[in-house]
Amino acid sequence: MRWLGLTGAAVVLAGLTSAWVIATEHQAPPPHGVFAVRHPVAWSVSTARAPELRRDALRRAQLRLAMPERPVLDLAVAEPPLTCRFLAKAPQGTTPKFDCVLDGGEVIKVKYGRDPEIPAEVAATRLLSALGFPADRMSIVSRLRCHGCPRYPFMAMRLIHLAGASAWFPPRGYEDGYSDFHWAAVERKFSGVAIEAGDEEGWGWWELDAIEPGVGAPAVDRDALRLLAAFLAHWDNKSSNQRLLCLDAPAGTDGRCGRPLAMVQDLGATFGPEKADLGRWASSPLWDDKRACTISMRHLPYGGGTFGQARISEAARLQVVRHLRSIPDDQVAGLFSAARFPEYYSGTDDRKVLAAWTAAFHTRVRHIIDAGPCPR
Repeated sequence: MRWLGLTGAAVVLAGLTSAWVIATEHQAPPPHGVFAVRHPVAWSVSTARAPELRRDALRRAQLRLAMPERPVLDLAVAEPPLTCRFLAKAPQGTTPKFDCVLDGGEVIKVKYGRDPEIPAEVAATRLLSALGFPADRMSIVSRLRCHGCPRYPFMAMRLIHLAGASAWFPPRGYEDGYSDFHWAAVERKFSGVAIEAGDEEGWGWWELDAIEPGVGAPAVDRDALRLLAAFLAHWDNKSSNQRLLCLDAPAGTDGRCGRPLAMVQDLGATFGPEKADLGRWASSPLWDDKRACTISMRHLPYGGGTFGQARISEAARLQVVRHLRSIPDDQVAGLFSAARFPEYYSGTDDRKVLAAWTAAFHTRVRHIIDAGPCPR
């Protein structure tokens, strides 16, 4: 009987805890505004031709938007407080996050809590953008008010999904409450029409390796992006963490995209081998063979994922070195500061944390400088 009593108490406690997690933090009516989702333009091609047209688009895709003469980091990371309406979806991945719609219909992805993906992704996307490569725009909001949100939306949706109660939970969450999230990361997608063919979502690095020379993006851009991905230790590079876009909207009359663009997305698993891992990022190998200028990520989690071994050209190595070395120390430190790396390492001296990350950045640059000269 004692065990039955303990079991019953545990069940009651679990139920109360789950109810608290799923409930909103505060009570209030919905905000005024138009919070209807503005759906992106779809890539309108027949299902039968989609794989062929996707391969054609990736083969011709550009990788770079512009070649900067001298990279300048955009350190305007902070945004004023935002208000949005919750979009209830089944959770994916392991990072606490949710989708939310702003007044006017724009859908944003919100990452919250003390998670290393937040500083890592903010810094990685701003660095790629400064070097001319497309990236989603990541910002940090001091306070995001989400109407309809449970107080712990990621955990709540996971509990609801596991319980098979997704149909019970309203698609916009609660009508009479909100939860606040402080210092959350907000992701705004790079604009373009997503090119997908059934289960083929995004692209794998091995697909870039298979494209014949002289087609699509210049070889120096391919090698520079590969080298930067290795520099950042972008190890979670499954196909869905890269994106293939058409910058023409909609696609041409024959379904063939006139301006395809391949980009890297979901850069939270960077500055590692784990995420925002200071000591291991500085010491993690960048080259398989620095004299032959071959790189891979086989020493990183998942054995490098879709990123196989590749040989980097001398032109790409020199270009990346020139761009990274031209970024002043105060901007490098400013990047890590704006992305809130010191706040993630709470309890430490902020100046020492910034100095250590800036030194690690230059150590990684030195890894590139010390290689080569690469075969042309």
